Amino acid sequence: MIDANLFGALRAGFPADLDGIAVDVADAGAPLRYTWRDLERGSAMLANLLASLDLPPFSRIAVQTDKSVEALMLYLAVLRAGHVYLPLNNAYQTAEIEYFIGNAEPAVFVCAPRSFGRLSTLAFQRGVGHVFTLGDDRTGTLLDRAAFHADTHEPVPRAAGDLAAILYTSGTTGRSKGAMLTHGNLLSNARVLKDFWGWTTGDVLIHALPIFHVHGLFVATHGALLNGSPMIWFARFDPKAVVARLPDATVFMGVPTLYVRMLAEPALTREACARMRLFVSGSAPLLIETFEAWRGRTGHTILERYGMSETVMLTSNPYRPESARRGGTVGPPLPGVELRVRDDKGRPLPAGEIGGIEVKGPNVFKGYWRMPEKTADEFTTDLFFKTGDVGRIDEDGYVTIVGRSKDLVITGGYNVYPAEVEGVINELPGVAESAVVGVPHPDFGEGVVAVVVPRPGAAVDGAAIVAALKTRIANFKVPKQVFVEPELPRNAMGKVQKNLLRDRYGSLFAGR
Repeated sequence: MIDANLFGALRAGFPADLDGIAVDVADAGAPLRYTWRDLERGSAMLANLLASLDLPPFSRIAVQTDKSVEALMLYLAVLRAGHVYLPLNNAYQTAEIEYFIGNAEPAVFVCAPRSFGRLSTLAFQRGVGHVFTLGDDRTGTLLDRAAFHADTHEPVPRAAGDLAAILYTSGTTGRSKGAMLTHGNLLSNARVLKDFWGWTTGDVLIHALPIFHVHGLFVATHGALLNGSPMIWFARFDPKAVVARLPDATVFMGVPTLYVRMLAEPALTREACARMRLFVSGSAPLLIETFEAWRGRTGHTILERYGMSETVMLTSNPYRPESARRGGTVGPPLPGVELRVRDDKGRPLPAGEIGGIEVKGPNVFKGYWRMPEKTADEFTTDLFFKTGDVGRIDEDGYVTIVGRSKDLVITGGYNVYPAEVEGVINELPGVAESAVVGVPHPDFGEGVVAVVVPRPGAAVDGAAIVAALKTRIANFKVPKQVFVEPELPRNAMGKVQKNLLRDRYGSLFAGR
């Protein structure tokens, strides 16, 4: 077996001088820098801790912590120990965590110290063997235990098809699906992006994204590590602070919301961006107004790309020439990726015609965790993955996403499936039914809005529903506004006409 452990490839990208700065934590309050040797030693100690637990091969390591360099070391440790990394959004509430633990059956669960009392009980009740804490201030039982282990570790050999990570995506029926990504999936995509986006010696990445999803962990972090590039690390996005560090960097990756907020900073000028080489946007549609405003203000054209949890990156606008980047599109397919658009009967469509987007390539995931029927449904007979997105390809090969099937809402770069939110709302006292939609929002791209129909004789308050939801689901899924109506609009077949709701509330956030 040829060893294809992703950690080995990332480690090979480290510079020869391991004592150089790898991560500069920009918002620590005091100077805090990590060398490449720190990443090597820290991940080795954590990997040795995992090895000491005598876990079964390919054990799932579930992690719900705040962003920190130690959390990044834990990810690297899981890879080098040959186990499977399971990152969880730190906004997930107890009921959501309960589902993930029950479905994935992790052998280890790592949480923030503030959550230990609540989540450790849940984890142990669901059969998790080991629960550790990890704070964003370099504290926690995980680091306490790892301190007793050696700082050298030989990575466990893994094949390209072996599982490296599971990323949960919201389910359209309320049941989340675990997308299984292999060492080969992640490494192939990282290498393609390294070449396609022109990573070079001297690059410095501003890392201001979370590290529990594809964009922050697999695109930004892998790119920097594979290229041996230092990172300016922000645990939380602060537009003023990020703009202040642009003169020290060459690459920035963000969701559209981050670009909107930086445009509100007077310090964002061409001079501030003079050293910058590349601005990348993804995870949500970038408004053409933002695209044009950024170019006019900074002199740089944002590079938009398209990817998803199941595939990592699929398409990208060109790196060079910069003039070839087209606002409103996500560019042509990346090298090695096959992409096609077909109608609902599976017939290929010509350039310019709108249909379902299907993809194939070494980056496409292995399938959904413990959902063989769902996996089979989502692949065609010739093994193209049906993304669920709707779009078109022009004559030059540029892809434009025009919509999303299954009513997916993308708010601030996060996916929200209305059926999941509706299911929680409908369980609240006095609620007969509900409908959740996304409407345009100047900051988040889309804002989540709910329309609720009360039970006969019941009094339902929109603000109270919002407050109740904040204790049950992640905050990004909570509707920004809830309207109480006597009934939902339906067609002759009784189906809720969400398009009418989108029209009704489409200007709700205009001018904000």
